[in-house]
Amino acid sequence: MGIVFHDEEITIEANRLRNEQLKQYYCPETGEGSDIGERIPLPLPDAPLPLQYIPQALLENEPLAQQLAKAGSLARHIEQYGNPLPEESVSKTCQKESKKKSKKEKKEGNDDETGEQPLVHTPASLWQTWIKLRIRYDFEFWAYSFVRIKDKQGAENIPFKLNRPQRRILGMLEEMRTTGQPIRLILLKARQWGGSTLIQVYMAWIQLVHRRNWNSVICAHLKESAANIKGMYTKLLANYPDWLLDGEPAKFKPFERMANTSVITGRDCRVTIGSAESQEAVRGIDAAMAHLSEVAFWRNSRMKSPEQLVRSVCSSVMLLPYTMVVMESTANGTGSYFHQECQRAKNGESDKRFAFVPWFEIEMYAIPVNDYKSLIATLTDYERMLWKRGATLEAIAWYRRKRKEYARHTDMMAEYPSDDIEAFCYSGERVFDPTLIENLRRSCCPPRFEGDIHGQGLSGIEALQKIELESKPQGPLSIWEYPSEKHEMRDRYLAVVDIGGRSSTSDYSVIAIFDRYWMLEGGPAEIVAQWRGHIDHDLLAWKSAQMATYYQNALLVIESNTLETEYDDSEHSAYILDTLSRYYDNLYARQTPPDSIGQRPPSRWGFHMNRATKVLVIDAQKNALREGAYIEHDSQACYEHDVFERKPNGSYGAMEGHHDDILITRCIGNYICSKDLPSIVQQRHRGDSIVNESSI
Repeated sequence: MGIVFHDEEITIEANRLRNEQLKQYYCPETGEGSDIGERIPLPLPDAPLPLQYIPQALLENEPLAQQLAKAGSLARHIEQYGNPLPEESVSKTCQKESKKKSKKEKKEGNDDETGEQPLVHTPASLWQTWIKLRIRYDFEFWAYSFVRIKDKQGAENIPFKLNRPQRRILGMLEEMRTTGQPIRLILLKARQWGGSTLIQVYMAWIQLVHRRNWNSVICAHLKESAANIKGMYTKLLANYPDWLLDGEPAKFKPFERMANTSVITGRDCRVTIGSAESQEAVRGIDAAMAHLSEVAFWRNSRMKSPEQLVRSVCSSVMLLPYTMVVMESTANGTGSYFHQECQRAKNGESDKRFAFVPWFEIEMYAIPVNDYKSLIATLTDYERMLWKRGATLEAIAWYRRKRKEYARHTDMMAEYPSDDIEAFCYSGERVFDPTLIENLRRSCCPPRFEGDIHGQGLSGIEALQKIELESKPQGPLSIWEYPSEKHEMRDRYLAVVDIGGRSSTSDYSVIAIFDRYWMLEGGPAEIVAQWRGHIDHDLLAWKSAQMATYYQNALLVIESNTLETEYDDSEHSAYILDTLSRYYDNLYARQTPPDSIGQRPPSRWGFHMNRATKVLVIDAQKNALREGAYIEHDSQACYEHDVFERKPNGSYGAMEGHHDDILITRCIGNYICSKDLPSIVQQRHRGDSIVNESSI
């Protein structure tokens, strides 16, 4: 869902066309302009709405819709199909509602001489039957016609007409509902666009239109916030027509003296409110839907955690159609439970779909522009990135003016984020220019191969014999380009290894393969393969040698800090790499300072990352991004660029709760590429593998 803009030139005409797209005519009452599923025009000249654009599913599934389309008017429908209205023209739900109403009237003495109450339809009653049917398929129509909300810019109640961000999120909800999936969503919100309102009104639609005895729970960070959300529901019921519920007034009434639970009359649907402060109120609730609001602000303590509360609230929500769990919040820093859940959803590891709405999709964040040429001429790199992401010049002008209220741009980005990275505000300073990261993303694509790589053995000489690939979906090895069949260059390929932890909760180990073919002609290096996973460190060394062997005996650069610090003495620290060097003859080594003047500096295997070398490799990476000196294919690598920051104490690292293992391989690799070019020779001797780092 949503409008996607390409890298079009920033011109006044392009901005005009963009504004036209964003302001396309939209009328939820008739259905015109809706982009939620396919719609079909239905002309009924004698109806209150002479032309409607109804969901295609309504026409395909409902006999009444098909009969109205064929008849062309309400009056002709009654003429052609007579009275009573044939039961086959009414959906099963409408049949049940009509029979229930007939039994009620019979009980009250309104039956005819035969004791049966016929379903006599006039154009007015037929119209009501039609409306009851349409609202089951058309949330936008139902919300505009029967839901009243408070106007944010005034005191009066107004029809609930969905704005652009709300329609985008609705599209995600409806895709899950109409395909029979349980509805699961995690929503990272910007401010003031009505995300909570949409979620609660959508849940009300399910309870009032689709399901009876379908209980829900509203849980927020504060009980007052949950009560405010329920207050929207109370206002909805107060303005809800009785005839939609067979003449019964829609209202809340207490449920069995439970202070936090109410039941909707006529639907037998319970609504319970609670908060992260008083978790007992929502524990063990029998619910089919859960609205979890401002989860980022739920307090975490030794006795209770957000994760425990979510598990308690949602434990009764079954994996069935029309069940619903929505977790929504504005951001509140990194490392929290909500932040971690957003990342899981983004990575496809959660049961929930991830949604984010940037500030420039919200209509109110725009101001008129008097001088377009001047604005375009003075756009900063960041503002140009906003244009690429879809912002209009009017929105950028608003952002520029609003930005003056904040001393730091990071504070502005946290309040008005353009992506989810900015929403989770940084504790430090962003290292890499986001506009350059956007450029890096252009070449990201799915790998040609997923799986793993193996030799005849796990270690020793056998590990480097009979090397073959094992295809396995979502395996640790990704290959974008296979090694060239021609061996025309020495060290065409560069293998860089960052050593992580062994357990599944620790940092990953990463092996990245750079292809440096085009560097001899002044072109970029290219990431052609990557292995990422958890493995014992000695086996990782052999795995990296297998990768390097497969890529034409690549120069193998292993970041050695972990190996040098996990043992107590220097002999053991070098054991793994010394053993590897006996069987793999193209291992990178560094020179260390001599013990005395005049001595030749000794060499040690591996690249040592310390405070000084880390600054050098990060600077090399900045330069590679600025000059387009390498081609990236892994989108996760771009993400790690996004979350890499300079901490308040001056150190560098990923934001809390994130990884930088892929990024480190790029930094080291591009540093090596900037210092050492491949050459056109046939052989490389082991002694040539030592690269001078005396300047570090």
